Amino acid sequence: MEHRLSAARVRFLATFDRKFQRAFATIPTRLRMTQTKLTRSKILAIAAVVVLVVGGGVLADYWSARPVDAVATFVGRSSCLDCHQDQAEKFAHSHHDLAMDIATDQTVLGDFDDVTFEHDGLTNRMFRNGEKFMVHTEGPDGRMQDFQVKYVFGVDPLQQYMVEFDRTPDMKPGEIGRLQVLRISWDVHGKKWFYLRPPDVSDKLEPSDPLHWTGIAQRWQTMCADCHSTNLKTNFNVATNRYHTTYSEIDVSCEACHGPGSMHVELANAKSLFWDRHHGYGLAKLKGDDIEPQLQTCAPCHSRRGLIDPMFTAGRLFTDHYNLELLNPDTYYPDGQIKDEVYVYGSFTQSKMYHKGIRCTDCHDPHSLQLKHPGNETCTSCHQHSAGKYDVPSHHHHAPGTPGSMCVDCHMPHRTYMDVDPRRDHSLRIPRPDLSVKLGTPNACSGCHVNDQMNMVEQETRAKLNDYQSWLDAAENGNESVQAAITTTDQWCDDACAKWYGADRKTPYHFAEAIAAFRRGEADAVQRMLSLVSMPEDAAPGIARATALAELGQHNVSDTIQLAATILKDQDEPTIVRAAAVGVFAIATPNATKRALLPMLDDPIRLIRNEAARVLVSSGAYQELNPSEKTRVDLSLRSVHDALMAASDRAGAHMAWAMLCEQQGRASEAIEAYETAMRLEPMTTGPRTNLASLLDRIAEEQRQQGQTATAMKSLARAQALRDEELPFLKRDALLAPDNADVQYRYGLALYLHGDETEALAQLEKAVELQPEVELFQTAVRLLKEKLAQ
Repeated sequence: MEHRLSAARVRFLATFDRKFQRAFATIPTRLRMTQTKLTRSKILAIAAVVVLVVGGGVLADYWSARPVDAVATFVGRSSCLDCHQDQAEKFAHSHHDLAMDIATDQTVLGDFDDVTFEHDGLTNRMFRNGEKFMVHTEGPDGRMQDFQVKYVFGVDPLQQYMVEFDRTPDMKPGEIGRLQVLRISWDVHGKKWFYLRPPDVSDKLEPSDPLHWTGIAQRWQTMCADCHSTNLKTNFNVATNRYHTTYSEIDVSCEACHGPGSMHVELANAKSLFWDRHHGYGLAKLKGDDIEPQLQTCAPCHSRRGLIDPMFTAGRLFTDHYNLELLNPDTYYPDGQIKDEVYVYGSFTQSKMYHKGIRCTDCHDPHSLQLKHPGNETCTSCHQHSAGKYDVPSHHHHAPGTPGSMCVDCHMPHRTYMDVDPRRDHSLRIPRPDLSVKLGTPNACSGCHVNDQMNMVEQETRAKLNDYQSWLDAAENGNESVQAAITTTDQWCDDACAKWYGADRKTPYHFAEAIAAFRRGEADAVQRMLSLVSMPEDAAPGIARATALAELGQHNVSDTIQLAATILKDQDEPTIVRAAAVGVFAIATPNATKRALLPMLDDPIRLIRNEAARVLVSSGAYQELNPSEKTRVDLSLRSVHDALMAASDRAGAHMAWAMLCEQQGRASEAIEAYETAMRLEPMTTGPRTNLASLLDRIAEEQRQQGQTATAMKSLARAQALRDEELPFLKRDALLAPDNADVQYRYGLALYLHGDETEALAQLEKAVELQPEVELFQTAVRLLKEKLAQ
């Protein structure tokens, strides 16, 4: 009997490869005993023979699969090495491989040979105690003590060191207690110790300061851990204020990027000809036409973001687990250039490269993390066009081999963080000196040429101007001569570009023009921001449109509400824009909020659902809902609670939950959450003031019910809480003299404490800093009227 494959069957076999990513194109991987590379036609021929021999057995083999909801577990890199030796060799000694390690002779780079290092009047000593690495430095109680360095953090260009606290006898060997990161760090290239100061802090940190190395701002679990280890579980116990942190691997290993590997290993070792029709290779699919799976796998650790759900693994949706930070004034310039450390992803989403389908591995080897090509070849490997179009003086107008001839120096200027760590801006922008002249934003041209104006700066300042960043910081801090030098440089660079390009020079509209105008309070700025929100994605990136929406909402611009409602109805809008649109309804009427946000409780994206539930409650709309609608919100708030408790070691998480509980009328739960916040971070501001206000309202209810004695107790405790809070608010006001909100809160606290004259002066500071805020103006007016009486 003659056996022939029908055309339909041939097409059927081919779909295995295309649709399920495994089938016959993967047979050479399965048949590892042969090293021959098979063509696709040969693979299909082999497949045909297999079908002829075993008939329906092949289909049965293919059809058998793991359940759709099967969950893979972490197995460790040792399970990967046999089959992936090339990748393992590249990964070895990469920054991911060395992201964190136990302190040993092999991993510690710093000099612990009984050396001293001084800062802020403290003489610190780094030494050895047998095999232990020790640091003699100031402890949490202010005394100089010896501490053992248990872990190293990072490898280049600096290495940091960590000390374990709160380890209890019942902790298992694989568990870690509270880890604190020393500010005394090792400069790998300079081969010297240095003290890593917090930005804008020049004086000595007191042991009680959260920024002190023993404070919460230097705690590994809260600031660093989830991006430097694989499968990290913080395991914070709120009741005991203790950590029992675990990880499957101490560094950023294979499964941090590819997802848990147990299913992949099982499939690879199975006798089947096929991978799995439901789960493919059993790993996250990071290749393919869609760039998002790869980008969203890298994004959690390479972005500045809020945490929604800590259970992210490769292949999952970024916005189900994280909330990307917008272009806030403290972190980005108005045109989206990096200011504070933002970790790449937010910048990259602004770029033309992102919108053209470029992904991380087009430039970086995913395992070694090195650039795929040296120098300008990284860029010209794609930007080939006509010969010599870009990598020549006619394009960059600089001598070959000089910094100005390097693509990255013009299109990816760097900014230095942690004193010694230069990071490049991944927005891949064209330098715009014209925007610098118009808006005061930085530009790569001035970054190099500002030093030409050093003679404009007073002598005592010159030594502090080490790079462009230091010029920008000095100008922002009010140095007029430095600002004049920058302004002169910007104009010189703008004139040079006009001369180079003449009538062909392109200066297209940039979203910075609207954002900068709005922040300056210019007359037509609101309409310009509303226009920015409505722009298509190819004209303004989602992160810029979302920023415009959020800032319009924060300034109570009512025209934003209808625009936000329209955006929410369009599922094709970027999630970051839709999430910002949800936030706008904090200023809407309860009915408008209800109409717009109740449907969002069923949105497929967790970020949207959570934001909708949060705003429905925090805006006051919750009180206008019927019982059925309230039940829907209550169910959604479980996810909001889980998102907040992902950071349950921070007072802010409990305070945020307490505020939501207040809006729902759950006073006892709110009190408990405020008290937890105070217990976890006794010196933080906010929980006491909020709890005092809640107790005032409770006292009024108790008085109306005839419970006079109980009401007096509530009022007494409220006043005691305000008295406790006052010195912390004063501390914050001194530390943040340019923050209007902080000055306002301190002013209110002084008023409630009875210091009305001092309160007025403080409230006037808030008005001076932000005169457009009506709430500040009203507080000053009312207090002046009272004082006049």
